[in-house]
Amino acid sequence: MQFICSILKKLNIYIIKQYIGTFIFTFFVAIFILLMQFLWTWVDEFIGKGVEFAVMFKLLFYTSVTFVPMALPLAILLSSLMCFGNLGEYYELVAMKASGISTWKVMRPLLYFSLTMSVLGFFFSNNVMPFANLKMQSTLYDVSHKKMTLEIPEGVFYRGIDKYVIKVAKKSKDGNWMYDVMIYDHTDGKGNVKVTVADSGYMAMTPSQHEMIFTLYDGYNYNEMIDDKDYRTRRPFQKMSFKRQLVSFDMSQFDMKHMSEDAFKKHQTMLNISQLNTAIDSLNIAYQEKTENNNKALINRLTYLAAASAKNNNEVNNDASRTFQWPLLNNMAEKDRQAVVSMALANASNMKENVSVISNNMKRDRINIRKHEQVLNQKFTLSVACILFFFIGAPLGAIIRKGGLGMPVVVSVVFFVIYYVITIIGERVAVNGDMSVFLGAWISSIVLFPIGIFLTFKATTDAALLDAESWKKFFTKRKKSTEI
Repeated sequence: MQFICSILKKLNIYIIKQYIGTFIFTFFVAIFILLMQFLWTWVDEFIGKGVEFAVMFKLLFYTSVTFVPMALPLAILLSSLMCFGNLGEYYELVAMKASGISTWKVMRPLLYFSLTMSVLGFFFSNNVMPFANLKMQSTLYDVSHKKMTLEIPEGVFYRGIDKYVIKVAKKSKDGNWMYDVMIYDHTDGKGNVKVTVADSGYMAMTPSQHEMIFTLYDGYNYNEMIDDKDYRTRRPFQKMSFKRQLVSFDMSQFDMKHMSEDAFKKHQTMLNISQLNTAIDSLNIAYQEKTENNNKALINRLTYLAAASAKNNNEVNNDASRTFQWPLLNNMAEKDRQAVVSMALANASNMKENVSVISNNMKRDRINIRKHEQVLNQKFTLSVACILFFFIGAPLGAIIRKGGLGMPVVVSVVFFVIYYVITIIGERVAVNGDMSVFLGAWISSIVLFPIGIFLTFKATTDAALLDAESWKKFFTKRKKSTEI
């Protein structure tokens, strides 16, 4: 008995060593792929802005952290497939079974590892993710709203500098000397009334990097005198020539403005479970109060209109000297009839507009509440996904008996895409209110759970699920029974 326990202990250590190396590799590969997809999406926001390396590194680091909830289940799925696929491909799993060690006992140490990753994933999602999301979103906002660095093209009106429009015909190779320069000065806000033209110019930044000095040579300053009373007919202007002139541009507008993180702190993805519960309770209370206030406002409006209508009816009924016809509009003069109809249409239109505005506001509030509930459920779906993908990857690897990065990668991607697509669809439908938030967040796990149970059962009972010969024999027997 002690000998068997010693063998199992060594076997468990061997399997965990095989698994952990593959897990670390696949985890960082998944993070890298997701990060490349992020860069591909946002590449237009980064190019030409001169973002500092430290800022870019900070953005990529926090972005990588936010991808952990997607990369962790995928790494567990792929590493489980590869590990058990390798064991099956080199007949190590067969040797273990021949020694009396069941597939379930082989899976047990990796199940404990997956459970540990599940618990760590929960604490990561609750404590680390809100902070990482806050840093990533604030940094991404700063970078995306930063102006592009100064790069004046040839033959094009450049509007990158506030209140100035610059056009140059040609530039030197180093980009500092420019020829046939034209500068429109809009600092007065009066249009194209100030124009500077020069044969050439030299650009240089001040040591502080906050100003650019444009030294112009051999040119003219044109200034239209639009303050003159008859300027539209006489078109007076001033013309001044110069041999050398300095024009300074404020470059502080090209510095990256840092948005306060307080502007993002109340977003649902920046909150932990305790904060989300508090926010959901507050939003529900505010929603109920707003609903009651809107109902009271509508009732008061309808009561006012009903009272005004009743007053008019009483005045008409008290006039016993007249005989009234139906409809009542026929009893009125054309002028009065049009006034009454116009007033009724205006009241109906106002009520419709008020109800529409209130309905849209309430819909946005409900969507906001559902988004908070969705993020709250996501804190738990990550942990469950880690265990779920283990029960899919490990038995499937034992069944297909293929290791390496070929078949396991294909199978993992297929299952992960199915899980991800179902998750996205379920969450969007739930946010729109066509499905409960709980079901929308957990529907992908509900769909894949039976598959994990089925694959685990087939692997532990040594069923030839993907054996071509077994399927060939099965269909041959079916064919013969049909012919009989």
